[in-house]
Amino acid sequence: MSLEQAENNTIYFVVINEEEQYSIWPDYREIPFGWRAVGKSGLKQECLEYIKEVWTDMRPLSLRRQMEQQMNRPSNQPATPSGSA
Repeated sequence: MSLEQAENNTIYFVVINEEEQYSIWPDYREIPFGWRAVGKSGLKQECLEYIKEVWTDMRPLSLRRQMEQQMNRPSNQPATPSGSA
């Protein structure tokens, strides 16, 4: 069996990390630390199509939050570097 044939028959989990970034992971391997299954599994193409549908903002969660804070800050308040009080 070729690698392509094996890939075509492999079942994958759709996984997400704490930054809300998506990936796929073969069901026969343990999901790595920092990632969790989102409840979707299937053939590779099915999973990739699901990700394309739901992952509409490629920016990591931390960047989206930082940008939201900047948008909500009054314009006369200076920005503070990340990690400072």
